[in-house]
Amino acid sequence: MITLHHCPQTRSMRTLWLLHELEIPFRLVVHPFDKSLRRPEFLSLSPAGRVPALEIDGERMFETGAITEYLCERFSPEAMGRGANSLDRMAWLVWVHFAETVSQHAAALTQQHVVLYEDAMRSSIVMKLEAARLRKCYDAIEARLSTPLENRDYLLTSGFSAADVSVGQAVYMARHFAALDQYPETTKWYARITERPAFKASLPESGGGLYDKDFYPAWEG
Repeated sequence: MITLHHCPQTRSMRTLWLLHELEIPFRLVVHPFDKSLRRPEFLSLSPAGRVPALEIDGERMFETGAITEYLCERFSPEAMGRGANSLDRMAWLVWVHFAETVSQHAAALTQQHVVLYEDAMRSSIVMKLEAARLRKCYDAIEARLSTPLENRDYLLTSGFSAADVSVGQAVYMARHFAALDQYPETTKWYARITERPAFKASLPESGGGLYDKDFYPAWEG
């Protein structure tokens, strides 16, 4: 049995979406996004007190990139993953891990807009800088999806994979702080992948999750 420890609308959503795509049985344990993640019992699963934490075969894993690689290699090396001999293996690895570049900026903005509870703690400079960095990430995704001859449907030439799941989930969070309006191919790609049943199954129930708004503009102070 696989057990995923999850907080809605956090990086663990990436693993939840992937597990649904893999169509393998798993148990979901939902945690509140609060100080309970610092309790010794949870720290034994994820020593930094972060989600996701994955229990599998008596072992524990954390860090979404590592979890994605392991699950794909074990359960779907040529569909959701790309094997060592695949022409797309290098690109698959790059984009699976690029998701964390996007997520770190989205996480910083989540802290600024959502987690900090007093306005004196917030920084409009940090908000604007991190939103600009997200747009740089969108530039990279837009360039990947656009070619001189044609536009890719997915991040890899060989089709949909865990790379789209990883980056797609990061963009799901990032869109709360940086709009996709100026990125037509990224907008079409995002719409395409979020129509998938596995993505919809990974969404929080109504009223759950970190965000109570669809978009958070930079705070002016």
